[in-house]
Amino acid sequence: MKAYVFPGQGSQFRGMGLELYQHSVAARQLFDQANQIVGYDLTRIMFEGTEEELKQTIYTQPAVFLHGVALALTTETFAPDMVAGHSLGELSALTAAGVLSFEDGLRLASIRATAMQQACELAPSGMAAVLGLADEVIERICAKIEDEIIIPANYNSPGQVVISGSLEGIRLASEGLKEAGAKRIIPLQVSGAFHSPFMEPARTQFAEAVETTGFNAPRCPVYQNVSAQAVTSPATIKENLIAQLTAPVRWTQSVENMAAAGATEFIECGPGKVLQGLVKKIISTIGVATV
Repeated sequence: MKAYVFPGQGSQFRGMGLELYQHSVAARQLFDQANQIVGYDLTRIMFEGTEEELKQTIYTQPAVFLHGVALALTTETFAPDMVAGHSLGELSALTAAGVLSFEDGLRLASIRATAMQQACELAPSGMAAVLGLADEVIERICAKIEDEIIIPANYNSPGQVVISGSLEGIRLASEGLKEAGAKRIIPLQVSGAFHSPFMEPARTQFAEAVETTGFNAPRCPVYQNVSAQAVTSPATIKENLIAQLTAPVRWTQSVENMAAAGATEFIECGPGKVLQGLVKKIISTIGVATV
């Protein structure tokens, strides 16, 4: 069984999607349509933009969404038995699985990006990757910190968890995590504390857009970040998609559950190979590929 997985913010690179645009008429139509939907030249930023432009959340998220969905919708062999997406990638997965139209999916990606960027500007916050500690150790250390927001935000693979919160919370947590034996703690170059309570203003704004958007039943089960479980109910998909902005991304658990449900190959659909690397760290014997 084939599981198609869609990356999120951080997988972008200059020139992403250009080869697809040049060689696929169908993809070119989607790229051109995307510029009209978002109201600016998104493809220029993807193909020719500076690294600074591409790192801006308001551009990164629509760009990564567009690349992944264009690949899926224009690949003749795209026939997933299940799908999942990492953070923003969940919107790509939902669109590829027919839950959202291309226009609605991109519109929500753009609204999500703008809302998250605005939330980041309200208070200093950030994220850091913690390498070499068990999930429960990281959870325990974060829970001990008082008067600061700091939580595990991305369960990426065994031994790789991203924490998210206030800058002081990250500093205090880092001290405790080093004492507990963390191999490395790497501050991430992001705008703020994604998947934490700092994103509550964005969650509220995004929820308004989601609630007024039509969601269809997916063509195959969608493993959502919040629960790591297979979901087919449009109403539940909406709830989980909204909750995701302030809740952890349970990627390790999602991959494990997809494999338990019969997935024998994970195919990454989007820029880069980040998810292939994570999948192999979670289940070393599983097959991975790109579209």
